[in-house]
Amino acid sequence: MARSEMPSRPEGTSAEMLFHLGMMYCLGHEVEQDYVAAHKWFNIAALRGSAEARHYRCEISREMTANQIAEAQRQARAWISIH
Repeated sequence: MARSEMPSRPEGTSAEMLFHLGMMYCLGHEVEQDYVAAHKWFNIAALRGSAEARHYRCEISREMTANQIAEAQRQARAWISIH
C-alpha cells in the first residue's frame, strides 16, 4: 500500500488527494499498477466532487471485468464506512 493511502485525518482528505491516489494506481506510479485500487480511489474522489475522478473511473472501467468493478466498489464502500 502507498504510504499516502493512509492519511492521518481521512475525514479531511480532499477529493484532489484521493484522485491523485487513483492516478498513482492507474498508472503504476510509485505503486504496482492496480485498476481495482484505482477505481476505488476514483470512486471515493468522485463522491467528494471530483469531475476528473468520474471521467477516469469511467475510462478504466472499460478495461476491467464486472467482478473487478464490483470489488472496487466494495472496497470503496468499506473505506467510506470506516472514514
